[in-house]
Amino acid sequence: MYCELFHLKEPPFRLTPDPQFLFGSKQHTRAKAYMESTIWLADGFVVITGDIGSGKTTLIESFLTELPDDVVLAHISQTQLSPVEFLQALLVEFGFKPFAMRKIELLAVLKDFLVKQYAEGKRVILIVDESQNLSRKVLEEIRLLSGIEARKEKVLRIILAGQPELAEKLDSPGLRQLTQRVRLRFHLSAFSKRETREYIEHRLRVAGAGQRNVFSDEALDSVFRYTGGVPRLINILCDTAMLCAFADEKDFVELESLEAAVEELQWTAYSERHREPARELDSTDEHKKVVLPFGRLDILHEGQLVGSFDLAEGRAIIGRTSNNDLQLRSTFVSRHHAQILTDPQRSTLEDLNSTNGIFVGSQRVRRHELSNGDAIRLGEHKLVYRDLREERVVGETRTGEQPKSERESSRQEVDKPRRRRPRRKGRGRGRKPRQ
Repeated sequence: MYCELFHLKEPPFRLTPDPQFLFGSKQHTRAKAYMESTIWLADGFVVITGDIGSGKTTLIESFLTELPDDVVLAHISQTQLSPVEFLQALLVEFGFKPFAMRKIELLAVLKDFLVKQYAEGKRVILIVDESQNLSRKVLEEIRLLSGIEARKEKVLRIILAGQPELAEKLDSPGLRQLTQRVRLRFHLSAFSKRETREYIEHRLRVAGAGQRNVFSDEALDSVFRYTGGVPRLINILCDTAMLCAFADEKDFVELESLEAAVEELQWTAYSERHREPARELDSTDEHKKVVLPFGRLDILHEGQLVGSFDLAEGRAIIGRTSNNDLQLRSTFVSRHHAQILTDPQRSTLEDLNSTNGIFVGSQRVRRHELSNGDAIRLGEHKLVYRDLREERVVGETRTGEQPKSERESSRQEVDKPRRRRPRRKGRGRGRKPRQ
């Protein structure tokens, strides 16, 4: 409607997911990289969560457009299903007609299909959108499917995407076994004020605006106030503001047009519509428990220490590009070269099918449980691993109150070396004094 007036090729703020409009914010780029890791890793299992309108579906659509030819895909977005209906929907995605099959037949056909694809050198990925609607029984079926193996390798890679309720469901005690299978969980949050402006300008450029300004600075600032940086809300408000400007025959969206759009939508400021804004750090936080890392990498280049990287619980991806957790700028390092999985017990190094491999000492490894002092070589870089678990335990003990039994025990150990005072003559232990 307004494209001709604004000299655009297409509407820039449509609500339908379109991969070409995906904005490469740091968090969206990282989430996409983690989704791509399911292709490299045989046991890839990723969970992506985000609020309504945070861009999960657009992210998935972008990921799907770049899948290699040897990937076999099942994409399920209707998730209010029973376990049998879910298995049927999965087989339909693979080209079967399983509606007359019983559950045991569904599982047998599915396992045979997955093993056959593995034997043919193909990788099978299951993507489930709107996963927060999956029942516990269906999630348990997914856990069992994730364990199917051929020659000791997993044959199904899984991506679950959903609203924050999915994370709450996975954290429940009844789904602990499923959660242990997940390699990575990532949450998409709303854009910052700067990212909101960049997001709007990005979509306008894709739609044909080039470097031409369509929104005034005041209007762009006001968008963040009313949308809180949520992509879908940004689209709704900007589209309405452009319609208001079009009605006034203006080819530039000023604050007046944006406020007219807000009035049309009957919106108030985002912080007023959502009474739980992000909490800022207050003075009491410094007295709370300090979270210490489980390990640390000292980074050396040509023998010189150039930095360090802390390993908290979870996954840390190492590679050449900026969307890695640890970026090593070197032509000898692959785009996504390696990862380190850290939990309270151990840190494990894994190769992500890199070109030049990873070495611990002089030995090339694909998977290695790290020990304190291990020297990891990636191209020209050396990463020296330090295990900080003992320091973490000590640090957590110092920041919190010791249990009574521990206080008594430590006090006893401190008291042991103290010398006893000599007894006074005529008074033995336990003897009453003379009257």
